[in-house]
Amino acid sequence: MILPPLLLGRVQFTVCLGFLAFFMALALALSWLLLFFKLKARASGNAGWTAAYRFWVRIFALAFVLTLAAAVPVLVQVGTIWSGLMDRIGNVAGPLLGFAVLSVFALKSCFLGVMLFGQRRVPEAVHTLSVFMVALGQLVAVFWVLALVSWMQTPDGAVAVDGRYQVFDWMAVLINPSLKLTLGINVLLAALTVAFMIMGITAWQALRRPLDDGERLGFRVALVVACLAIVALAPAGLKAANMIAHYQPAKAAAAAGFWNEGDSPDLLLFGWPDAESGSNLGSVAIPGAAERWLGRNVNGKLLALENYSGMQPPVALTFWSLRVMVYMCALMFVAAWATLLRLRTRGLDPALLSRGWLRALSALTFSGGLVLLSGWVLTLAGLQPYVVNGAVTQTEVLSAATGRGLMYGTLGYVLLYGLLLWAFVSMLFHAARYGVVPIRKFARAAA
Repeated sequence: MILPPLLLGRVQFTVCLGFLAFFMALALALSWLLLFFKLKARASGNAGWTAAYRFWVRIFALAFVLTLAAAVPVLVQVGTIWSGLMDRIGNVAGPLLGFAVLSVFALKSCFLGVMLFGQRRVPEAVHTLSVFMVALGQLVAVFWVLALVSWMQTPDGAVAVDGRYQVFDWMAVLINPSLKLTLGINVLLAALTVAFMIMGITAWQALRRPLDDGERLGFRVALVVACLAIVALAPAGLKAANMIAHYQPAKAAAAAGFWNEGDSPDLLLFGWPDAESGSNLGSVAIPGAAERWLGRNVNGKLLALENYSGMQPPVALTFWSLRVMVYMCALMFVAAWATLLRLRTRGLDPALLSRGWLRALSALTFSGGLVLLSGWVLTLAGLQPYVVNGAVTQTEVLSAATGRGLMYGTLGYVLLYGLLLWAFVSMLFHAARYGVVPIRKFARAAA
């Protein structure tokens, strides 16, 4: 059975972009955390900070390489699956993607070698500067990518002339209505992803052997980052919901499961949106609580899914991707703050936690990544059937690729990315079990 090419194209692109987003977030948050470790090591002279840096810089290197590798299929698919896209938005997307690539090579790659291999070959100040430049380059590259993604969600600063977008205000393109929230939320999710990964790995280590100073210090930093990021994410998420209601009311209606104008705008906690019946099956809801997060027409009436007949996003996928984000964030909030309160008078030492508590933290190692991926699914699925909100549909830019070719390509990418994820996780736990290879001190030649 061959699925429709449009569906296969959506699945393949979502899989590849999700893989890229996960490792891009890891590299972003780890780069700044490594800079913090370096600065603390220089300021305090505590060897534990250096040990924490030496362990997690190996994981950063893996994430960096996988980010570069994952970016290539995404760029290729823009031409092979969405072959008409660059013809429509190339004047906007081309410069932004070009600056992203330039940022990678100018600010990251030029300093990456010094960061990874020059710790004992260059002065400490030079090495610290290289770590900072890599972190800065990572942030700048992510900025250009998210600027393009946010522009496609809320296009501004460009107008379509004969089907092609022409830019009339680059500042409006860059600082489009959703950029600040898109950038802020993705940075917070990246911080959560890395924080819970460090906490989970440290908890896993504590279950098997005594922790060293570097592992304790890494856990303390990760715990504080997790607590701050999860609190900051709540108001950012509420602002994002209001923005979606204003600019993407169809996505808001799908996320709320709001089918008909005459329905009560209930906040659904659980349920299954059924497209055939236009209702939510087995729903548990708070009556009238979703009204503020739904779009309205010029007359002030709430916009329901029935207003977008034939142009609705995939309702069940949009609905549940949002709830996975919310429920996992609630679980992570409880885990982070309960751990902080439990250890607040004991130096935030994870070795003092019970084995059951350590197992729970270990089980949440990749919870931040799950939230991050759910957010990207919500972003991509909720935009459908458009690729540029309200202007360009995916059908218009879909290539002439056959369903069979897309199906084989999708299966190939799923298998490849599954293998790479397995390898990454295996190497992560191998390093956690056995540690890292010591850095050899090179003797200076006698003068």
